[in-house]
Amino acid sequence: MAIKTTLAKTLFSGFVMLAVPAASSACSDHSSAPSAKFDLSHWKITLPMDDNGDTKPDEIKVADMQGYHHPNYFYLNADGHMVFTAPNKAITTANSSNTRSELRQMLRGTNTKIGTHDGGNNFAVLARKDSGKFASIGGKMEATVKVNHVAVNAGDPSTKAAYSVVLGQIHAVKYKSTKSGFGYGNEPIKIYFKKFPDHEYGSVFFNYERNLAKDDPNRNDISVPIYGYNWANDQDPGEKGIKLGEEFSYTINVHQNTMHVTFENERLGKIGYAIDLIKGVDTLDNPLGYGGDSLYFKAGVYNQCSTKTGGGNWYAGCAGTGDWAKDKANGDYAQATFSRLVVGDSVKPEVQ
Repeated sequence: MAIKTTLAKTLFSGFVMLAVPAASSACSDHSSAPSAKFDLSHWKITLPMDDNGDTKPDEIKVADMQGYHHPNYFYLNADGHMVFTAPNKAITTANSSNTRSELRQMLRGTNTKIGTHDGGNNFAVLARKDSGKFASIGGKMEATVKVNHVAVNAGDPSTKAAYSVVLGQIHAVKYKSTKSGFGYGNEPIKIYFKKFPDHEYGSVFFNYERNLAKDDPNRNDISVPIYGYNWANDQDPGEKGIKLGEEFSYTINVHQNTMHVTFENERLGKIGYAIDLIKGVDTLDNPLGYGGDSLYFKAGVYNQCSTKTGGGNWYAGCAGTGDWAKDKANGDYAQATFSRLVVGDSVKPEVQ
């Protein structure tokens, strides 16, 4: 099947669509701790709350993830699946106006002698000159997920991020110095679901961020549709899209220097892309892509419906009180359920 947009033709070297059912699973364990069913030995989590009063979102470190759950924001449901929830209005990290209930990969495990931003806690592409100092060359994350809810009350519905949630991403470490042309802390991939309140179906798409400095006007997210449309299209995707509660899978496999991304849904089939991470995706990008960055996976719910106003891509002015019971009743939150989440070494893809 041909890519419809000129931009996608420019960006990506591979596109595969197969009629293969999405993986799913169910179990009867009713324990509330996600670690009872998921391997969380190399993850920490950031939550949309500040119970310790340090004016920062609470983080649960790797050593404390075993047996941990939060009844509102992070828990197992009756099927033994892992639920993430983030209200529109809550405490956020320093560089974001969006709340999150989101895991961060920690390749060091419980060895805190290795710094969070050190090579021993992150992965790199093979071409990086000191790649041997990293915990791994590339890596793979596999997830099966369904979105239960996206925020429904946006002050500015035209904002691209309105009514959307990020379900998985690769993030780059922010360096103290960016003289090398790397270390901006950008994202080579963010996986989105977006559904307008009056639409029956939502869209699944991913964004690639040009790896440039924050003040560079070309540092934009390039949005690629998978099921339905991308974030710039406000039309109802109909049956080409994904409903709330409908399961789909994604795999991000960074092998050597290439990021292979595949999506799978029982009804809509399988779609894949391959993106070379050591050269820019177009003439406006960093010519060496993400070839000098330190990288890590994230998964969960990163609610894109910010209560901040100001327009642009991000500030949708979404409703929220900060009272969880009220915000849940008003639909001012995002929630997703993962039946599978696995990270490990990269694998050579069957189709190059």
